[in-house]
Amino acid sequence: MKILITGGAGYIGSVTNRFLRDIGHTTVIFDNLSTGRREACGDTELIVGDLKNKDSIQRAMSGKSFDAVIHFAALALAGESMEKPYAYYENNIVGGLNLVEAMRGSGCNTLVFSSTCAVYGFPDTLPVTEVEEYKPVSVYGSSKRMFEEILEWYGNIFQFRYVNLRYFNASGAYPGGMLGEAHPVETHIIPIALDVALGRRSEFSLYGDNYQTPDGTCIRDYIHVMDLADAHLKALEYMRRGGKSDAFNLGVGKGYSNKEVITTVEQVTGKKIPLSVVPRRPGDPDSIYADNTKARTALEWDPKYSDITTIVESAWKWHTRHP
Repeated sequence: MKILITGGAGYIGSVTNRFLRDIGHTTVIFDNLSTGRREACGDTELIVGDLKNKDSIQRAMSGKSFDAVIHFAALALAGESMEKPYAYYENNIVGGLNLVEAMRGSGCNTLVFSSTCAVYGFPDTLPVTEVEEYKPVSVYGSSKRMFEEILEWYGNIFQFRYVNLRYFNASGAYPGGMLGEAHPVETHIIPIALDVALGRRSEFSLYGDNYQTPDGTCIRDYIHVMDLADAHLKALEYMRRGGKSDAFNLGVGKGYSNKEVITTVEQVTGKKIPLSVVPRRPGDPDSIYADNTKARTALEWDPKYSDITTIVESAWKWHTRHP
């Protein structure tokens, strides 16, 4: 297949791009490089452009005959979205609309969308299934759910075909440490803990230790970025087989507490991670993890890398090789 990857210079996008190229697909990356990195694209064709500029994405798609688009490009920090709602709605909604219109103009009607479990907010039932009520608690989650609704309407009106992949917590790195997580502002627990292990931070701030969980720290579902990359391939293959447009949760189906993650980081790195307990962040649920039965069944997807030790080991290779 020939695939356009928006946001392909970012963390999950660059890993997915490399994964697809390694198995023989042709890819082109479209990225504004606001948070992505040119060097993460390797020798893949990179078109520098911004989805908020409709002409930019139309030019990128014109005459290219793409079989499908994988859409990663988004602003993706829940906390920041509450401070900058306009930027998040403009980027994630207007940019997404410009993309689907450019796809229509070029004759490409197949999209895999990088969505999020944040569309569920605080779920009523664990593990979380795809029938959970939509009740996002951040502008970020709201913007992702709004774009899912846009895709539903484009599907109804224009026979647009899509798969929404609702990630839980993306983590880990490409095998061998060649590609990994490098955000300008890091908010994820594993890279922050690894920074402490490398001496780039003095201690790890633990946001609360009085959750209703066995060890008092919140529990989350971590999914290896390579399993996410494979899920995007499986979603494309599913649609080529005639699968209907749908949404799928991508998680392991179990959660790890913050203390369990820190213990794993200490075991993998051989370093002690100093902790300081700070006040809980408002709105953090005690536990959230996925029911991935639907993705396993319909997409024939089987996460292979997503035990917490494998995740941390791969991330450690990336961080030590790319300081």
